[in-house]
Amino acid sequence: MTPDDWTQTLTAGPLLGIAAAAVGLLLVLIIKIRLHAFVALVLVSLLTAVAAGLPAGGIVEVLLDGFGSTLAAVALLVGLGAMLGRLVETSGGATVLTDVLVARFGERRAPLALGIASLMFGFPIFFDAGLVVMLPIVFAVARRLGGSVLLYGLPVAGAFSVMHIYVPPHPGPVAASEFLGANVGVVLLVGLLAALPTWYVTAYLFGRFAGRRLELPVPELLGHADAAQIANPPRFGTVVGILLLPLLLIFANTGLETAASVGWVDAGSGVVAVAGLVGSTPVALLITVLVAAWALGRRRGIGGTALEKTLDSALGPVASVILITGAGGMFGGVLRATGIGDALADVLGDLGLPVIVAGFLIAAVLRVAQGSATVALTTAAGLIAPAVAAGGYGALELAAVVVAVAAGSVVLSHVNDSGFWLVGRFFGMDVRTTLRTWTVMETGIGLMGFAIAWIVFAVA
Repeated sequence: MTPDDWTQTLTAGPLLGIAAAAVGLLLVLIIKIRLHAFVALVLVSLLTAVAAGLPAGGIVEVLLDGFGSTLAAVALLVGLGAMLGRLVETSGGATVLTDVLVARFGERRAPLALGIASLMFGFPIFFDAGLVVMLPIVFAVARRLGGSVLLYGLPVAGAFSVMHIYVPPHPGPVAASEFLGANVGVVLLVGLLAALPTWYVTAYLFGRFAGRRLELPVPELLGHADAAQIANPPRFGTVVGILLLPLLLIFANTGLETAASVGWVDAGSGVVAVAGLVGSTPVALLITVLVAAWALGRRRGIGGTALEKTLDSALGPVASVILITGAGGMFGGVLRATGIGDALADVLGDLGLPVIVAGFLIAAVLRVAQGSATVALTTAAGLIAPAVAAGGYGALELAAVVVAVAAGSVVLSHVNDSGFWLVGRFFGMDVRTTLRTWTVMETGIGLMGFAIAWIVFAVA
């Protein structure tokens, strides 16, 4: 029997117990026994599939599907992003940007400057791609000014997170808008109203708080710049142009897609097709790496074997990040395949809560149960869509419901979320520290965003 032919017979109670036991076992294996996170995730994924009754002949298929689908989204981005970061770092470009940031904003406001830049970059670019582009700048500023990497890294990660969750044209809020019949333009306004103050409180201020209490050194993920190369650093405009290139390509793609969806341009035109190709995140990063290899390498007299070694040296340190992130996706895939999230959503859907509260709670439970924010957001929106359609809500109320569902999809990021492992490994954090920082920040982002959405809903 294959997973497609199989039907889950367990009720919500046993499924919830299996999920809780799986998460508990995973934490014990990683934190107490010190088993490598990759091995622990694969083992617990296998045990969870068996305990939940997945057919033995299809368990490996489910494991590989979850692992492979996550790697398809992450591996190219992380690999190409690491190469780009290595080129920026070793060329001295990160040092040039650091000097300008410090000179213009001052040392005390450097985390704020990094966060504001990430908010702007986060409008068109996805969370993981934006983070890998900004990493060399974050690390360079942290090395220059000193202090915990969290002081600089959390405002950046939080900026990309709030934009990805709340603001179109990112896929989650766009899909939820379609399910609920909300106007994307109004959702954009309400999403920004939720995202900006939420980022300031839960990412920037929390990053300052965490950075003072948790002293984490800058990871050696991207290496150090070579003194000979720093002697001939690139210009500030060159580095900024390279970092903006993938953002501009991606923004052109998402902008044309949005225009096509509302009928402003022909969706079948060649321009839209070409923009869709070169503006897809992997291709945009590939183009940027090639441009950076010329502008930061060959143009400055560094080529041949030296340039090849620079690019190759970027991949070794991120191999663990890629594999652990893929294994986190495997665990989330098993939880989805076993029906745990669906069972919990059905229970919450029968409680008769106000639609905006029900949407938030269903998305939150789905997020905790299976890890994917996008799956939680779109599934919850689909579940409450009939109630929303029957409610006769106005445009502002519909937008507030979309943002509330998005808020639920971001809370309590933990070990079944690939983003949890991505951020934790990028910043050199163990599981306990990631729970104390990333999980707390993501939960704050969700709770404050929901509070703002509920206020908008109440006064609309």
